[in-house]
Amino acid sequence: HMSYLTDLYRDNKLVQPGALAINGTPLDLGRVATPTYVQAGREDHIAPAESVWKMTHYFKGPLKFVLAGSGHIAGVVNPPSAQKYQYWTNSEKVGTLAEFFAGAKETKGSWWPDWIDWLGALDAAKVPAKGARIPGKGKLEPLEDAPGSYVRMR
Repeated sequence: HMSYLTDLYRDNKLVQPGALAINGTPLDLGRVATPTYVQAGREDHIAPAESVWKMTHYFKGPLKFVLAGSGHIAGVVNPPSAQKYQYWTNSEKVGTLAEFFAGAKETKGSWWPDWIDWLGALDAAKVPAKGARIPGKGKLEPLEDAPGSYVRMR
């Protein structure tokens, strides 16, 4: 837990090419060319919108930023059926969150339909949902017994 806090929060190593690695593979967000949907909560005190906005400067591929109304949990977990809050979008490429917001279109309700539309525009093909995977019962072998080695790492 300490390395998570120091590496990602204090030292912000995720945005430093090669500063972090997963299983020996160095990470470089600038090489991420897949489409990216970045969502921030306007009143989020855990992942402030201004901090989340900075992620838009690191990815190489197509990117959409959406600013949701409310905070950390309610800004994300806001199903359309709740008919709550709002979100902002802006199709112009801008440099700052303030510029994004100044030119943004406000839409009432959940941002989830926007995300679904964004996904559909990337690839309209759909596959049927499958049931939850039961470790050891599928085609893939479990990597290790629960809870996993990451829990015991220091």
